[in-house]
Parts: sequence; structure tokens; C-alpha cells
Amino acid sequence: MIYTGIDIIEIDRIKKVYLQYPKRFMKKIFTETEISYCKGRYPQIAARFACKEAVMKALGTGIRGIPWKSIEVYRARGKAPEIILHGNAKSKATQLGIKRIALSISHSKNFAVASVVAE
Repeated sequence: MIYTGIDIIEIDRIKKVYLQYPKRFMKKIFTETEISYCKGRYPQIAARFACKEAVMKALGTGIRGIPWKSIEVYRARGKAPEIILHGNAKSKATQLGIKRIALSISHSKNFAVASVVAE
């Protein structure tokens, strides 16, 4: 079975939330590794947010039942970003028989987009 998810978000929307609640927003949504990678850069923050939402859609849950931090976007130096699942997200993927999640992310000046295919 193949599952897909896609999400697009306005970078300015993420920027507004970040400026209003910087620590609270980042600690609620992102892992320490993700926070370190983004370094306050709004396009990267928005892209990772879109990734998490796309994965939630592929898992069929939306934002209910899957904590934000249970989906991690990891990028090793010189490699493409990948999805690492933890906790409830990992359990849901196992339940669905998902063995691998392919990820594509991009951003422009105004938008960040993410697409995932889970197999």
C-alpha cells in the first residue's frame, strides 16, 4: 500500500507565530535537532512544519493523535532530508505497514511545500 501527504504553508505565517512565541512555538513543534538546524531561519522552519503536516496526512491522522515532535525531519550533512518517526507516529506507521517514507521539500520567497510518499 502507498500513502501520500502534501502540505504548503506561507512562510510569513510561520514567521508571525515565531516572532510572537519564539521559544514556546519551537519547543512545542520541533525537536532539539530540528531547532539547531533551522537556526531561526523562517523558510527552514516553515518547510519542516509542512513536512510534519504532510506526514500526518500520509498517516491518515491529521494533527490529532500524533504529537508534532514524534515526526522529525533530519538532514545529515551532504544528504537529502529524511523523516524519522518516534512514539505515536512510529506506532501508527507500523500499524499501517509503512516501512519507508520518501520526502521532498522546497520553499520559495513566500511558501514552503512538502510532499511525502509512504510505502
